[in-house]
Amino acid sequence: MKYKNKTDETRLIHEGVIENKYGAVIVPIYQASTFIFDSVDQGARRFKGEEDGYIYTRLGNPTTTALQNKIATLEQGEACVMTSSGMGAIASVMWTFLKAGDRLIADSNLYGCTFALFTHTLTRFGVDVQICDFSKIENIKQLLNEKTTMVYFESPTNPTMKVNDIKLISETVHAYNKNINVVVDNTFASPYLQKPLTNGADIVVHSGTKYINGHADIIVGCVVSSKEKIQQVAMVGVKDCTGSVLDPHAAYLVNRGLSTLAVRMQRHCANAKKFVDYLTKSKYVKVVHYPGLPSCIGHEAAKSQMKDFGGMVSFETNLSFEQTKVFVNSLKLWTLAVSLGGIESLIEHPASMTHSTYSEEELAKYDITPGLIRISIGIEDIDELIADFEQAFAIATNS
Repeated sequence: MKYKNKTDETRLIHEGVIENKYGAVIVPIYQASTFIFDSVDQGARRFKGEEDGYIYTRLGNPTTTALQNKIATLEQGEACVMTSSGMGAIASVMWTFLKAGDRLIADSNLYGCTFALFTHTLTRFGVDVQICDFSKIENIKQLLNEKTTMVYFESPTNPTMKVNDIKLISETVHAYNKNINVVVDNTFASPYLQKPLTNGADIVVHSGTKYINGHADIIVGCVVSSKEKIQQVAMVGVKDCTGSVLDPHAAYLVNRGLSTLAVRMQRHCANAKKFVDYLTKSKYVKVVHYPGLPSCIGHEAAKSQMKDFGGMVSFETNLSFEQTKVFVNSLKLWTLAVSLGGIESLIEHPASMTHSTYSEEELAKYDITPGLIRISIGIEDIDELIADFEQAFAIATNS
């Protein structure tokens, strides 16, 4: 008998089961591009959507199906479609639900490539893209009109860690028009810490490269929503527009990484709290951005919609820009690299790296300052991570 009402910890291990002919303990890799039909009639029924079953891995694969089922359950959505990258997930949603003349309202804090897709590419195809600060609900209200098709935001945001109130934004948008799609990028929180669909959002996207996989070895994305919307994304956005299909071997590895999400997130969160306490007391640090701090924009929303505050932090030093570069270059345990959510601790400079698609004016307008540093806190010994910062600060300041 199937056990119901599982916790996330149990779902991560036991959900996503598919037909298991040979009794394998884990979902095997179906490394096949195409699948056999019993007859011409069966093939025809599958192509018409009259019968479930596999046709071609671009349209579905058993290994990927198992992963999709698990993530849908974690996000408390009806269905999920995997993509070959986080940007593949976002682009597939855009190409599915937007057309020329539609209005997309997006928050001012976005991952650099998302910002570029919206402002440099969608606009070329006639989409009216409006950017505003979602921390003030009136900003969204002023931009809603009869052409608005989608409202998009991250929470927490990249890289300033602002927390947008998912419930308030969703209720406000749907009160104006229930057919507007509210899309939330849940990458920084992971489905373990936050479930946007339960707070009124319509669609959730992830760069599963980050916390969902957790091991910095796979590029992957996903979209979670209702069965109807995911069918549209799978058959239009992924199949016809982006072709952003996750291969079976990658799906297998992501499923393996996902199984430890709960214990990883608990460690990330515990380490982050201790590291933030260190940063807020450091004489070298001017300001810290972290959802768990009362000073963080959206702190109250974070307390209500997140299980914990995550492992992402950004901060500004009291050092000059040249000293800050020396500091980063002097780190020995921390790794200078983009991306996030892996077991290793990473540090990067958003203005010159992940958010280099913003102009200097846009960086200033959206509070991505030249001195802002973003860190992804891993699962190493926290005292050693702090000691590494201390020795690097000492070198940078000749103290």
